[in-house]
Amino acid sequence: MADVEVVDLRKNFGAVQVLKGIDLQIKDGEFVSLVGGSGCGKSTLLRIIAGLESLSSGTIRLGGKVMDDVAPKDRDVAMVFQNYALYPHMTVAENMGFSLRLRDLPKAEIRKAVEQAAAMLGLNAYLDRLPRALSGGQRQRVAMGRAIVRQPSVFLFDEPLSNLDTKLRVQMRVEIRSLQRRLGTTSIYVTHDQMEAMTMSDRIVVMNGGRIEQVGAPLEVYDNPCNLFVATFIGSPAMNLIEAVLKQRGDRSVAAVNGLEIDLGRQVPAAAETRIVLGVRPEHLSIAEDGNGRGDTLPVTISLVEPTGAESHLYGRFHDTAIIAAIAGRCALRPGDTAHLRLDPKHLHVFDLASGQRI
Repeated sequence: MADVEVVDLRKNFGAVQVLKGIDLQIKDGEFVSLVGGSGCGKSTLLRIIAGLESLSSGTIRLGGKVMDDVAPKDRDVAMVFQNYALYPHMTVAENMGFSLRLRDLPKAEIRKAVEQAAAMLGLNAYLDRLPRALSGGQRQRVAMGRAIVRQPSVFLFDEPLSNLDTKLRVQMRVEIRSLQRRLGTTSIYVTHDQMEAMTMSDRIVVMNGGRIEQVGAPLEVYDNPCNLFVATFIGSPAMNLIEAVLKQRGDRSVAAVNGLEIDLGRQVPAAAETRIVLGVRPEHLSIAEDGNGRGDTLPVTISLVEPTGAESHLYGRFHDTAIIAAIAGRCALRPGDTAHLRLDPKHLHVFDLASGQRI
């Protein structure tokens, strides 16, 4: 096992700068997810750590050793890819043990390592099958087994669940996380799915445009997003954003919008008349039965109601602003109704409109 340190890492493809000064430290045994939209640089960063891409400048250390010019085979990392990358003419056992064969290890030792990994992954009954005789989930387990038998210092996962259906993705993310905890191997996991990042990680690294926006524990990032990008990227349904003007009312601040003054429940450290964005997550809106347009409720015209079983998602508009509310249980509202949605001051987020940064 090993810690991973990335210092001022930059990567250019011609005139295009893909990574713009990445600094990141991952502790020994930690499970860290790199999450962000397409083109943010997360897969490029993973491939540079693996040695599959060269860096333009900066430094990478694995276990305290500089890896900038070290070949991939000598970095003691194992990578699990999105497309499995299994040899179709080899059995499961042969695929899993291939890297050990390249090291010229004794056949008995290879067989033992393969059987131990297969036992962890529930693949003992499939060792003599070819990949074409396996399901997508089983093939992904084989790819993981191939990585496990190498006993690397660092596991690298490049969107390994993207090709699976929803049910298998949920099952496999539980299995991957449980396996990592059992092995205690440092793991870096790339995904565009913020739900995978939230449920699997010790920490999340949110990337955007070749830069790191925020690093933190999943709930820390969810509860305290540092800017508008993180606020809207993390969480599903996404955070509601309402443009407003900050006003000071004694020892409290309010957000003035469309004739309403929404009590923020605290003194916001910004000048009066600052243009702000008020953020509230869908689950922090509730239906106010006695709503009358006061400062703690929004009159929202409902356009769609989505019953999901455990909760109902209400889609509507507050003047020109789209609003989504996640209401526990069933809801009798219908399209065209007006719902007075109460905001809880304890869960309101305030961002500067100009910079996008949290205030």
